[in-house]
Amino acid sequence: MRKYTSLAVAVLLCITMLMGCSCASPSQRAEKSVQRLTIGFVKSVDEEEILSKSDEIKKLFKSEMIKQGYYVRDVEIEVGSSYEMIGRKLAIGEVDIGFVPGATYVLYEEYCDVILTALRKGLSIESDEPRVWNDNTPTSPTDKTVTYYRALILAGPSVRGQAMAEKVNNGEPLTWEELNMLRWGVMNSTSPAGYLYPSLWLKEKYNKKITNLKYVTELDTYSTAFEGLASESLDVICIYADARRDFEDKWRAEYGRPFNIWDETAVIGVTSGIYNDTVCVSRTTQVMNESLKEAIKNTFINIGNTEEGKEALSFYKHEGYVEADPEDYEPIRAAREVNNLK
Repeated sequence: MRKYTSLAVAVLLCITMLMGCSCASPSQRAEKSVQRLTIGFVKSVDEEEILSKSDEIKKLFKSEMIKQGYYVRDVEIEVGSSYEMIGRKLAIGEVDIGFVPGATYVLYEEYCDVILTALRKGLSIESDEPRVWNDNTPTSPTDKTVTYYRALILAGPSVRGQAMAEKVNNGEPLTWEELNMLRWGVMNSTSPAGYLYPSLWLKEKYNKKITNLKYVTELDTYSTAFEGLASESLDVICIYADARRDFEDKWRAEYGRPFNIWDETAVIGVTSGIYNDTVCVSRTTQVMNESLKEAIKNTFINIGNTEEGKEALSFYKHEGYVEADPEDYEPIRAAREVNNLK
C-alpha cells in the first residue's frame, strides 16, 4: 500500500510542477527582461501599409524573443518620414532596431551594427540590357532567393518617355542631351535603387550624375513615383527591379491608366547589383549589448523562416534573413563616394 501511496504522491508532485511551469508568466519563463524595444522602418512604401502589420510584428517578435531568453515588455513600431530619419534615430539611440537600406546603414555605420541582410525572391530576368527586360515582360518571381537586386530607370507613358523607350527597343543609344531633357523622379540620396545606383549608372555611361540633370524631383515613396509617372508629370523614375509587380494593380485601378503597366512603361537603364536591405541595431541605445544583439538576430532569422513571419513583413517583400557581413556593403560605400556623399 505504501508503494502505491508513494507513487501517487510522486505523480501529484509531477503534475503540480508541470502546472506550475505552464502557468508561469512570460517574464518568469525568460532569463532576462527588457522594458522596451523600438523597431524603426523606412517609409519606402506607404506608412499605412507598414502600420497595418504592426500588431502582428510585435506579437511574433515578443514570442520569439521569449525563446531566445528575453522577455520584452513593450515593443514600439516607428515609421520614419525619410530614409535618414531611422538612421539618425539609430545613431542617437531613439530606435533600437532599424530596417534600413544598405546605403542608410553605410551612412550611419559609426553608430550602428548591421546584423542581417534581407532575402528577396529572384526575378525571371537577370540582365543589364534594357531591351531584355522589355522583350520579356511581365517580370515574374522565381523560387530562388537572392541577396541582391538591380535598379531600373523606367520610362513612362509621356511623350518624351515613350520616345526614349522606342529608341532603346530599336537598339539605338540614348544621348546625355536627351536624358537631360527628361523630368526625373528620384528618391532620397540614401536610397540605393532610387538614387545612388542610377546616379552611378549615369556616371558610368555619360560621366554625369543625378545632380547634373536639369529636371529632378525628389519623391517620398515609390507610390508617389508611380503616381507621377502615370499622370505624365514625370517622364522617368528610378525604381527597384520588381517595383512594377508591386504597383501593377494600382496602375489602372488607382492611377487611372487605360492600359496595363507592362504595356505603358519600358526600361531604359539597368544598374549593377545592389546588396539587399539590412536589419541594424543601435550602438548608442542604453539596452543594447552583445547578448541582446544575438537574440534579436536569431529572432528575425526565425521569424523570416515562417510563412506567418513573411506575411507580417510582406510590405518589404522580404523572404527571410541571413547573417550580414559589413564588407558586403563595400560597393555602396563606393557609390556614395562617386556621388560625393561622405
